[in-house]
Amino acid sequence: MTDLHSFTADARDTRRAMLLGLKSRCPSCGEARLFARYLKPVDACPACGQDWTHQRADDLPAYLVILFLGHLIVPLVVEVNRWVAPSATFQMVLWPSLTAILALLLLQPVKGAVIGLQWAKYMHGFGAPKAGTHRSD
Repeated sequence: MTDLHSFTADARDTRRAMLLGLKSRCPSCGEARLFARYLKPVDACPACGQDWTHQRADDLPAYLVILFLGHLIVPLVVEVNRWVAPSATFQMVLWPSLTAILALLLLQPVKGAVIGLQWAKYMHGFGAPKAGTHRSD
């Protein structure tokens, strides 16, 4: 019987796929844009025909962006307050604005990387490894 863990690495290059996704390029060919709109992937790549309707990035990109920004912004707030001590009003405008801008800038590239990971690992209907590449234990 074959299970998901019995496939050998008929691998798509995960690193390359994620880097292309991070650049909002098709993780399959790298030629065309991955997104039709801000967070809406194209249905299929116009260059290679890869179907992107299978992607299920869901909330993972947002969680990753929040995790990253939390580790960036909180130490920054602490250090700024340690050295400069700006007014509370200034901080109430600066930190939420900076966080929102960075989150909006990072969300699409992170979603592209997640889609690239899903494609590279054959997740969510992105095709199985070729026949004959599984171990029969």
